[in-house]
Amino acid sequence: MRLLNTDGSRFKRNLLRDRQLYLMLFPCILYYILFYYVPVYGIQIAFKDYQPYVGILQSKWVGLKHFKSFFGSPYAFRIIRNTFLISFYSMIFTFPLTIILALLFNELRCKWFKTAVQTISYLPYFISTVVVAGLVVSFLSPTAGIVNTVLEKMGMEKIYFLIKPEYFRTIFVAMGGWQGIGFGTIVYTSALCSIDNTLYEAAAVDGVSRWKRIIHITLPGIMPTIAVMLIIRMGSLLSVGSESIILLYQPITYETADVISSYVYRNGLVESNYSYAAAVDLFNGIISLVLVVISNMLSKKIGGSGIW
Repeated sequence: MRLLNTDGSRFKRNLLRDRQLYLMLFPCILYYILFYYVPVYGIQIAFKDYQPYVGILQSKWVGLKHFKSFFGSPYAFRIIRNTFLISFYSMIFTFPLTIILALLFNELRCKWFKTAVQTISYLPYFISTVVVAGLVVSFLSPTAGIVNTVLEKMGMEKIYFLIKPEYFRTIFVAMGGWQGIGFGTIVYTSALCSIDNTLYEAAAVDGVSRWKRIIHITLPGIMPTIAVMLIIRMGSLLSVGSESIILLYQPITYETADVISSYVYRNGLVESNYSYAAAVDLFNGIISLVLVVISNMLSKKIGGSGIW
């Protein structure tokens, strides 16, 4: 009992002392409660034939009916394959480039040039996805697009890229990489600032080349951050943003462009098949959770660090 009283009084003192920090944290906590935890209540519609005019509690319970319907449909394998491949290609090409770009920024010695280059690389991230998709459509236009204009000048035939299923994944990954790589370096730049400069100074005195300093000092110094970011990326391996997909794809490119998020959007919001869409999205969330757990276990076993 005395221990409980001591812990309670200590908590009150800490709460009073850091009240301003807790007040700053409160909106963030409230956001997650309202938009992430409260909606969990609605997951049960994945196991019901949900009717909006009846309500969640009064809707008929059907168990795994919608899950069986999804896995029995001819689209299940296609959208899972497309989601995995697009996410995998994005991770393979953009994840290493983000680290490489952060290392290059770290090696720049001219401060004003470094600041200017970093700022320019961050800017695409703050451009609306709608605007970026519009730029892609304009650049790839078969009539006046700059890409087809160059192809025509080189004596090649124009290509309508956005109706060719074989080009969609490349276009999507390139667009996402251009928009997000620069901003993604912020985390690694922060991690690089935590590395002790005396290590670099000692290595320079010993005549170690800049390349070896990167290999033996810089990369090991940010390896825990890389591991955490990789775990987060693995958790979103089946979570491709629907905004860019919906803005770029067409029915003719569904073969390679249709992913889980766009499929859920069409079934849930367009066709009002709420229970079926919730079941598909719940399946996506479960797989993402499993991937996070597996990635965290492998990270702790190989690198000794993880999220928990």
